[in-house]
Amino acid sequence: MTAQQSLTYDAFVALAMADPAVVGLVLKGSRAHDGMATEHSDHDLYVVLADGAATDLRRFTGHRTSRLDLVIVSLAEFRAAGMPGHERYALARARIVLDRPAGGITDFGGIAEILAAKARLSADEAFRTAGSWLDAYANSLYRSVKNDRDGEPLAARLDATDGVGHLLELLFALDRRPRPYNKYLRWELARHPLPGWDGDALLGAVDRISATGDVAVQRGLFAHVEASARREGHGAVLDAWGADLRLMRPQ
Repeated sequence: MTAQQSLTYDAFVALAMADPAVVGLVLKGSRAHDGMATEHSDHDLYVVLADGAATDLRRFTGHRTSRLDLVIVSLAEFRAAGMPGHERYALARARIVLDRPAGGITDFGGIAEILAAKARLSADEAFRTAGSWLDAYANSLYRSVKNDRDGEPLAARLDATDGVGHLLELLFALDRRPRPYNKYLRWELARHPLPGWDGDALLGAVDRISATGDVAVQRGLFAHVEASARREGHGAVLDAWGADLRLMRPQ
């Protein structure tokens, strides 16, 4: 076993904290979500370096073992990570291990401020994103219900499953938050509920729809979604579906 392969999380953190080039250490993944870590969980750590800083720590770029996964980036790269992108949720719920001023940089707001910006969509971004996902959700719902009506159960279930993904993107965008990864959906809803939604009821409906494509459950859920979307100013997206809305609503 090489020295890098045997490197532990604690040993690396101590090494990084002693290096003045390091302005932030950010832990993401299961170990940043209380109660989610298991015996199989590694430590996923962002190592944030002051822009242009020289450091020997770059030798650990790409380091990945069953115990420690390192992502070494500059401060500018860290600001851009997940903006947009799949990594946004991971960083929105990340845990700060180290946050210290970047020498010589007067506009450095700190790692905490950067993470806070990733965790909260701007009003304009949220509105645009929600409108797009609402239309995608309505599309999948319409196709699912129509396929069920026309005797195509497999197509109906597949469209229903697609719709669930679009629905979750929509609901979190309406609350100006990035959608959690599926693994953390129950965790997120329990600790950070979506306004106006019963988390357990939502999970139950999502489970039922994903497993069976139940049209009645899909329509019942859409009724709640439609009311929420209209309250948030997305009526035009729904109205564009015209008479097809009747097929999506509870019968």
